[in-house]
Amino acid sequence: MNILNLFKVSLRAVANNKMRSFLSMLGIIIGVAAVIIMMSIGQGSKESIRAELSTMGTNLLTIRPGADMRGGVRQDPSSMQTLKMADYERIVREKRCVTKLSPEVTASGQAIYGNNNTNASMYGESIDYLDIKQWPVEEGECFTEEDIKKAANVVVVGTTIVKDLFGENVDPIGKTIRFKSIPMRIIGVLKSKGYNSWGMDQDNVIIAPYTTVMKRIAAQTYFSSIVCSAVTE
Repeated sequence: MNILNLFKVSLRAVANNKMRSFLSMLGIIIGVAAVIIMMSIGQGSKESIRAELSTMGTNLLTIRPGADMRGGVRQDPSSMQTLKMADYERIVREKRCVTKLSPEVTASGQAIYGNNNTNASMYGESIDYLDIKQWPVEEGECFTEEDIKKAANVVVVGTTIVKDLFGENVDPIGKTIRFKSIPMRIIGVLKSKGYNSWGMDQDNVIIAPYTTVMKRIAAQTYFSSIVCSAVTE
């Protein structure tokens, strides 16, 4: 039996069993469509998660102080004061698996300008921090190594800080705000990142030289953490 005859027989069988043929085709169509949709959803979710993680930083690696046992009680790592300048300097000297590093010191408090105020987080960082986090300065400029050496009172702020303290259509560059009564001059405004998947406003942030936060704001000699950009994923 040649192919033409097989084709005719098949058409005749389909014509004689219309309902069964329709249900068979419907099952195949639904099955294939379901597989395609599920693969699309999976791929879309993967890309969404990848995009969300990429906003956190390039190959982000965070080094934190380890927990400790004191008096039989395990201490929380956030309360440890063991991550020092010597640790950061040694990583800088011996780094092989990371490209950029930033020691991190954090503080929370009120940022004030005139009659306006807002609760904000201040991060003390190095000049590599914005590269690690893939976070460009949209207006003005970032602080320099010279600012870090001098522990200068300069900051780069997020757009939420600008809106809360200055309102709309106001250039904040060069203006001085107070954080925990310490005057800080704004030299740059970060590009907006919006809210992350945990509902945190990433733009409600103030970034200053880590030496400034350590000496003038937090009055501490240790780091909360050290953030790095790993060589590869």
